[in-house]
Amino acid sequence: MYEASVGLFVPNLRNLSGLLDKGVAYAETRKFNPAVLLGMRLSPNMYDLAQQVGEACRHATVAPALLAGCEPVVLPALEHDMAGLQARIATSIEFIESLPRAQIDAASEQQVFFKLKNGTELPFTGRMLLLTFSMPQFFFHVTTSYDLLRHAGVELVKKDYLGRK
Repeated sequence: MYEASVGLFVPNLRNLSGLLDKGVAYAETRKFNPAVLLGMRLSPNMYDLAQQVGEACRHATVAPALLAGCEPVVLPALEHDMAGLQARIATSIEFIESLPRAQIDAASEQQVFFKLKNGTELPFTGRMLLLTFSMPQFFFHVTTSYDLLRHAGVELVKKDYLGRK
């Protein structure tokens, strides 16, 4: 459970950070404010890039915290600036890496409740939270972030998404 959560979230958050770095470099080369990228959406009713990054961080921190029986880290209000998003990613990674492996590994059949933003609580076993909800949510938001940057013209390739191994 630890490797399937922390072991996946951390490197993919680092990859997301790298995508944002490439977005900043692209904007600087073309002499525009990188914050312009953060307001981009694939569709008017979808989250913008900043919120996509915010949601990726939320799912990457809440799921392992629930598995470990801990309160998730409280992230600051979402800001539409690259430095703020990079700080959010760094805080998320630091928090996730601080969680106890043994408790996460033991949480496979543990009952957990994921609280939606509207206050609704969804019941899961630890395994089902991770495999059917949090990981798909996380990868949706990371992928959408990649797609937004790519659509904006940032020169990204699959290795940027997957990370350099």
